[in-house]
Amino acid sequence: MITVTEAFVGFFIMLGLMLIGLPVAGALFAVAILGAFLYLGTPTLMMFGNQMWSILHDFVLTAIPMFILLGEILVRSGITDRMYNALSDWMRRWPGGLLHTNIGACGLFSAVSGSSVATAATIGTVALPSMKQHGYSERLALGTIAAGATLGILIPPSINMIIYGSMSNTSIGRLFLAAIVPGVLLIVLFMIFIAVVCVLRPRMGGDELPPVPLAEKLARLKDLLPPLLIFALVMGTIYTGWATPTESAAVGVIAALILAAARRRLTIAMLNESVLAVVRITAMIMLIVLAAQLLSFVMGVLRIPQAITGLVADTGATQLQILLMLIVFYLILGCFLETLSMMITTIPIVMPIVLFFGIDPVWFGVFLVLMMEIALITPPLGMNLFIVQGVRPDGGSVMDVVWGAMPFTLIMLLMVAILIAFPQVALFVPDVMYGK
Repeated sequence: MITVTEAFVGFFIMLGLMLIGLPVAGALFAVAILGAFLYLGTPTLMMFGNQMWSILHDFVLTAIPMFILLGEILVRSGITDRMYNALSDWMRRWPGGLLHTNIGACGLFSAVSGSSVATAATIGTVALPSMKQHGYSERLALGTIAAGATLGILIPPSINMIIYGSMSNTSIGRLFLAAIVPGVLLIVLFMIFIAVVCVLRPRMGGDELPPVPLAEKLARLKDLLPPLLIFALVMGTIYTGWATPTESAAVGVIAALILAAARRRLTIAMLNESVLAVVRITAMIMLIVLAAQLLSFVMGVLRIPQAITGLVADTGATQLQILLMLIVFYLILGCFLETLSMMITTIPIVMPIVLFFGIDPVWFGVFLVLMMEIALITPPLGMNLFIVQGVRPDGGSVMDVVWGAMPFTLIMLLMVAILIAFPQVALFVPDVMYGK
């Protein structure tokens, strides 16, 4: 039987393989196969085929390609420009003007895309030229987009939430509901910070833009309806019980196709591009999920999670101390691993500890995704930092994005503290909708 020390050696070997450039799925497969071969023998290796079939046969995971397809169609349907301009008309007179529009647009687009990368690239492409034209602080503008785009993995429908729910046997519907209030609260905190900064340092808030007549602003509201209606349709069918998350994703795809057709953007070429993107992204995600679940199976047979849980329990740590340790653990890990890889590789180890200390798995799902959000804007591997840098119109140093995003990292940590101090911020809505 394997010891805890040997288990940690295997974990660090896996991290080392990832850091030297081996694909995440390859590192996971390698450690799973090596562990099974050394400690369990050939019979366990022969069971891998059945395990793979069982993992990939999970109906819940079908929601992943459907939500990705929903986002891809909407990106290509041309809603982003109109949505951004409509929000701009309403927010341009606030302290910080278009910086608030960046956050609002990221929040709205996140509600239909489920992806931080797609949100950063799409909103960044639309917003940055306007930011430069109107004299906004470049660092602050870059920071708002990098940080705002992290909402893509928190605000439902979130692909990360689906994977967490599948791996931890947690209700996807409850997870989606639990993320709504923290997502909205995080948007509010971002906007408060922007307003305070721009009141104290007006130069950072760009040129004062002329007001837009009320009639024109009201007319522009129709451009906000498509993402809001699709969000309401997807979430409404889940919470009323009319559809599972997978079925609601399919409903959202149909609505997106109708929207694209109404805007005369629905073409064979557009569908071909969307489907190819879905295949590429889904194949990458599912390969990682498959490898992680196989590793989880091997760990379960070796009783590694139980051994680690017992070791942690023997320390006499309190629930708060465990959460503080997890914050430090994920902050460090976020500097070296891509967020999805970080989540998938740690869930099998962390979940038994979470359950042992009486932490609600739905609440922990929101906590974990918030930590993933921080990792998205944490150097040196924060994905959103490089996505935003890549869509800058005139180039420049990536450090501009890093420094611009830094204050928002602290705001996210504040949100984590609020979540720990007041768990009902996440649990109130799912408890009301589903019952405790």
